[in-house]
Amino acid sequence: MFGGRLRAMLGDQISSRPVGAARSPLPDVPASVEEVYSRPSHGLDQFFTGTSDLQGFPMLDLSGASQANISYITQLGIRLYSDDTMLALETAFGNGPDFLERQSDPELVDRFMFSTLDFPESHFCGALLWDTLQFLKQPLLQDTVDQLHRILMPGAYLFAVFHANERCQDVPRYSFRIHDGKSLVLSTRSERRTAPFLNNRAIEKLFHQFHSVKFFLTRDNLREIIVRR
Repeated sequence: MFGGRLRAMLGDQISSRPVGAARSPLPDVPASVEEVYSRPSHGLDQFFTGTSDLQGFPMLDLSGASQANISYITQLGIRLYSDDTMLALETAFGNGPDFLERQSDPELVDRFMFSTLDFPESHFCGALLWDTLQFLKQPLLQDTVDQLHRILMPGAYLFAVFHANERCQDVPRYSFRIHDGKSLVLSTRSERRTAPFLNNRAIEKLFHQFHSVKFFLTRDNLREIIVRR
């Protein structure tokens, strides 16, 4: 299983990689960020509303080790598994200009799928995917969503973010930190080439196995989505 996975569980000891000193008074802000800002998140609000009565169950966070996310979620009584999926992607496919093209290599795809989302069926009560899905191309994207459907409990909620500008090929990578149940702190990093743009209809088709998909358009040109298993 991928060595960078942090499994932080309520009541258990939490271990993480060393994090560099932040240049901003906001929590969990890496030293290399280009911009840091906070904003309301209606999608996050509905996500936590839907999971408010699931104390004791495990939740998946794909942002990697974030003390802000760990603290907020475990204080709700929910157990947390954190996995740095972007790091797993770069480990499998590299971080060069052929990052997306290499996702068509069956051997590399098998390596990535084996190292991530390797959990029992119906294991998680919710999943915070953030913006990771927009850096996956087909068919890996669909395979990943299908695997999420397998490991989420019936009725579980999933939160994800997609950019909303159809003309953009390179978009900022974000670090997402939960400020409270209704707002986020976003840190922008260097830009990365995204997979082909998905409009709302294509996203609904991507999650065709799930019960419902709901969209929220934000002022920073992102689309938040809530998907119910």
